[in-house]
Amino acid sequence: MTTVEFVALTHFFQPEHRILDNLSFTVRPGEFLVILGPSGSGKSTLLRLIAGLDTPKSGDIRFDGHSILPLAPAERDVGMVFQNYALYPHLTVWENLAFPLLIRKEARHIIEQQVRRIAELLQLESLLDRKPRALSGGQQQRVALGRALIRQPRVFLLDEPLSNLDAQLRQQMRKELVRLQKELFLTTTLYVTHDQTEAMTMGDRIALLYDGQLQQIGTPQEIYHRPANQFVAGFIGSPPMNFFPGRLEIHHTELRFVATAGFHIPLQSWRPEGQPRSQEGVLGIRPEHLQPMATSELFAAVVEFVENIGHEAIAYFSLAGSSYCFRSQQLLTPQTTISIGLHPAAQLHWFEPSGKRSVTWSRE
Repeated sequence: MTTVEFVALTHFFQPEHRILDNLSFTVRPGEFLVILGPSGSGKSTLLRLIAGLDTPKSGDIRFDGHSILPLAPAERDVGMVFQNYALYPHLTVWENLAFPLLIRKEARHIIEQQVRRIAELLQLESLLDRKPRALSGGQQQRVALGRALIRQPRVFLLDEPLSNLDAQLRQQMRKELVRLQKELFLTTTLYVTHDQTEAMTMGDRIALLYDGQLQQIGTPQEIYHRPANQFVAGFIGSPPMNFFPGRLEIHHTELRFVATAGFHIPLQSWRPEGQPRSQEGVLGIRPEHLQPMATSELFAAVVEFVENIGHEAIAYFSLAGSSYCFRSQQLLTPQTTISIGLHPAAQLHWFEPSGKRSVTWSRE
């Protein structure tokens, strides 16, 4: 199992627009690390730099403490799966799987043994004589995975490999990928996606990129419950966190949040995990931490739109010209006036005006 380290990694095509900007973090041996971020954040570029398809402008990439930048792509011992699978259309499944070993000039009996093993693991035994055009999207995806895995690389790179699959197959393949990585191969894996559901359900840790910079790295629970800044808080979670502009004030010796929208939250019974440095800012509250109440704890609002998704409803409302939402187990209808309060397990997240620093409050 290999440690992958990025040291002040910088890459650009035009100096004024850096695709990756001074990126530094470490992927642990055998870890399944998800690289998450919106389009254009530098996720796929990072994989291309590891694979040797591009060369960084500055910084270093190290495997187990040794730089791989002087090595040619073929010498880096990485397996990569692209979004479009990149299978050889004129070769059968058997030939696609065997290709990396044929290039290495492995003995015929070893190639046969390895192809059969990978085909069995990925349930491709009955498809070995077919060509890619005769395969479904899920089958092509498994062939692409098998071709990368058969090399037994030091590092496994996956660039949005599930994005072309339907929802049900994508969910199935998430579980299968994690099982293969954890139970059979134990290969250090970097998985690129813009889908936060994939990131939250698959990753040991998530590295969230935005505009070429690392915003936060941590477990899914750490990133969800302790976002490092307002971008992370707004990107992780569906629907996203509600943001209420306002200020912190001392009222009769007690601290409270006063929202621009006209409501306030006393904070004396809440425990902060840090010290706010600014009176002005934004208070973040997850949709599941707002709930309908018999009497108004915070404010009253008119439900404008409801998404009923079976086990719960997501209700949208406006306050001071901005749109917000909450989750509810109740049956809700539009144009209903309801009272909104805080869930007993609610957390509050205070973001300073720059959006670069946050403080989380939990109930004592």
